[in-house]
Amino acid sequence: MPLQPSKWHFEIDEYLNPWLPPAPWKHIPYPIARFLGHRPEHQRPLGNIAMIFWAFIGVFCSIIIIEAVGHSIPSFEEHGAPMIIGSFGAAAVLEFYAIESPLAQPRNAVLGQLISSLIGVAISKLFALGPESRELTWLGGSLSCACAVAFMALTGTVHPPAGATALLAVVDKGVARLGWFLLPVVFLGCVLMQAVALLLNNIQRRFPVYWWTPGKVGHARQQRSDRSNSDNESDAGAKLEVAKTRHMEEGKIVVEEAKVIIKRGHVSVPDDMYLSPEEKMFLEELSERL
Repeated sequence: MPLQPSKWHFEIDEYLNPWLPPAPWKHIPYPIARFLGHRPEHQRPLGNIAMIFWAFIGVFCSIIIIEAVGHSIPSFEEHGAPMIIGSFGAAAVLEFYAIESPLAQPRNAVLGQLISSLIGVAISKLFALGPESRELTWLGGSLSCACAVAFMALTGTVHPPAGATALLAVVDKGVARLGWFLLPVVFLGCVLMQAVALLLNNIQRRFPVYWWTPGKVGHARQQRSDRSNSDNESDAGAKLEVAKTRHMEEGKIVVEEAKVIIKRGHVSVPDDMYLSPEEKMFLEELSERL
């Protein structure tokens, strides 16, 4: 039987999402929920000039806060930690300009950085055991970045700046000497940047688009009938339906033309078409704009 790479899919969310609780928006006052990214209605997009203005303010404030806090912590200075890890510059671009990108959501921005930091430090320590560790730094850096990308892809936490973090943990002497202390340094930077992003990005825009996944979570939500209340309907958004392209007619298999149908509040896709959670979310949001 020939190999079919097009059917090789692994979605970790298929195993995790059923065990996660649904969003608690109905239990949180709206003024607070708003600054956590919740909107009862679709958020109208801003013009690029306004987006650039808020991106400028957000990047400036987040970077300077991370630098100031890191400089004021005695343990950071004792370990010789740099003022800021260079990859946070790239992260700021995602967190304050491309805020709707799946790569910029909190799950990716925080877990991606932590996973990459862990892998980078582990590989740096591993290569340091050898007698010719300095001569193999180039190999360790390549392996660290490649492993980080693979693990992020498998765990649904891809965050491009995190690849730089994994690389710096091996090839940059100032970062490599931190060892395991790199993890709290990176974690603090992630928390501070997310805090600034939640405050500034929700003034005229919406952030995050989702906290964990754009897909549905929890057994209760999967088993819920179509007569769900209006709060849950606003969270679920448009309905996505899978349409069969093959059916029997007079004992013969009839194959219909595959097509995607988008109507207001409804999306229909063929059953042989694979969609990632982010693609499903995009189609559903598109249908809500009609």
